[in-house]
Amino acid sequence: MSKIIQYRNVSVNQAEQIVLRDVNLEIGEGEFVYLLGRVGSGKSSFMKTMYGELPIASGEAQILDYDLARLRRKQVPYLRRKLGVVFQDFQLLTDRNVEENLMFVLRATGWRDKNAMKSHVMDVLDQVGMANKAYKMPYQLSGGEQQRVVIARALLNMPSLILADEPTGNLDHETGKEIMDLLYSISKAGITVIMSTHNITWPEQYPGRKLHFAASRISEE
Repeated sequence: MSKIIQYRNVSVNQAEQIVLRDVNLEIGEGEFVYLLGRVGSGKSSFMKTMYGELPIASGEAQILDYDLARLRRKQVPYLRRKLGVVFQDFQLLTDRNVEENLMFVLRATGWRDKNAMKSHVMDVLDQVGMANKAYKMPYQLSGGEQQRVVIARALLNMPSLILADEPTGNLDHETGKEIMDLLYSISKAGITVIMSTHNITWPEQYPGRKLHFAASRISEE
């Protein structure tokens, strides 16, 4: 199993406060990894370093062949095309329908052929069970349906890595379970999934690696 993430002696600061120190870990292809810990323990900050939102303060970090310690601003969009991010609060564009939300992302990442774009959007929506809702506006969808669209959006550029920040946090248990089924099946297809959660039942139902965040450090069971 090849490694797609490697952190060596990494420290992460936010507003000059040390959030994480001495981070040493490797994550490989197709792994399902939980980030566990209290609010403010550094889970979101750790994710932000992986998509270039927050620089690492010191140490060495590689992700998908990018050197995060030397990452230039102009490289960030290219890094983000290789991974997908699933947010708790969806962040869908409210003034356009599901299909147009996904078409917008493809246009922003360089796609030009409209027929190819439409075909790809429908393929990805089909993967997440939302092909029949492509014409709907976000406000016409349930929370679970919106999260499926967000996962479809994350899959658009055929990423090697999905980062999911509390993806079931705003959903009831049954709907959350459907989203977990979907994310777990994505990891089984060979895409690495890293997910932060406060729901301690998910790691029991969907086994994976567990990284615990506490006292500015990451430890593993």
